[in-house]
Amino acid sequence: MSTIDQQFVEYIVKTLVNNPDKVQIDRTIDEKGVLLSLEVDPEDVGRIIGRRGATAQSIRTLLRALGTKNDARYNLKIVNNDDYEPAAKSEAPAEESDEEPVEAPAETEAVEEEVDDAPVDEGSELAKKTRAELADLDDLDI
Repeated sequence: MSTIDQQFVEYIVKTLVNNPDKVQIDRTIDEKGVLLSLEVDPEDVGRIIGRRGATAQSIRTLLRALGTKNDARYNLKIVNNDDYEPAAKSEAPAEESDEEPVEAPAETEAVEEEVDDAPVDEGSELAKKTRAELADLDDLDI
C-alpha cells in the first residue's frame, strides 16, 4: 500500500517518462525524515533529472511543499541503474573521401587595431550601461 507522498511522486514521474510501468518508489523513514527512492527505466533517467537537474529540483520543490502541508521532511533520491546499455550504433564503415585534408596556415598574420586613448565620459550612457552590466555579472553565482 502506497502513501500519499509515494502516490504524489509516482503521478508526477509517470507523466514524464516513456516507460511508466517501470517506475518504482521505495519509502523509508529515518532521523532525517522520509526518504523516497525513485527508480525508473535507465532510458528515462535523463527525463527525470532534466537539463542541469531542473526537473529533479522541481520535483523536490513540490515534495517540500507537500512536506510543509504534512509536517514532514521529504528527500528524493533518484536511483541509478548501472545495467543501462545504449542502443548499438551502426557499425557501417566511414566513407572515404577523395578530397585531401585542408591544412591550417603555418603562420597567422597579426591584426593591429587602432586604440582610441581618448578618455571616456564618465557620465555617458554607454559608461552607465556598461557599469550596470558588469554589476549584474558580479551577482552571478558561477
